[in-house]
Amino acid sequence: MKQKGLFITLEGPDGGGKTTQAQQLARWFRLYGRETVITREPGGTATAESIRELVLDPALDLSPETETLLQLAARADHVDQVIRPALEAGKVVICDRFTDSTMVYQGILRDMDLDQLRKLNDFATRGLRPDVTLLLDGDPRELVKRRENRGTVDKFELQGLAYQDRIRAGYLRLAQEEPERILVVDALREPEVVTEEIICSLERFV
Repeated sequence: MKQKGLFITLEGPDGGGKTTQAQQLARWFRLYGRETVITREPGGTATAESIRELVLDPALDLSPETETLLQLAARADHVDQVIRPALEAGKVVICDRFTDSTMVYQGILRDMDLDQLRKLNDFATRGLRPDVTLLLDGDPRELVKRRENRGTVDKFELQGLAYQDRIRAGYLRLAQEEPERILVVDALREPEVVTEEIICSLERFV
């Protein structure tokens, strides 16, 4: 019998270690013989990566509607070309950001209608939703210190601490609304400690 695909997303403010944890998770699943795909949003396909450059360009002043529709176009292509085929083949898909990022960055932060945004997300993904979402959470002040060691920043990272506080609050709001799907993880601990907690929460899927 073909193994069921598993869709895991990682969410949270930048600096929380999503890339590191995605790599560690993929390594763990592969140890159990699970084929695993790591991908990201916006991006994951040539078309979506081109859209990513537009959405994250600090020089562009996009309206909330334009920004959202670009994100959704990238997501639709990503789901059709990468995510859905991998899941149908029984693979584990680990995605750095997905629909929750749109709900926070475009919906909550840019005051868009959340119900309408959910419908648009469902349209773009044809109803695909993550099995598990790992929210890597932490005090924005500490996460900013981490990001200072990185090179380039996008337009979302150029905002001040008040903006970063709103991002965190937005994510925690979503976690309260869907506690059965979204696991909040303290991302300020050592990476290996974070990985251990995540793995313990996912053992039932192996």
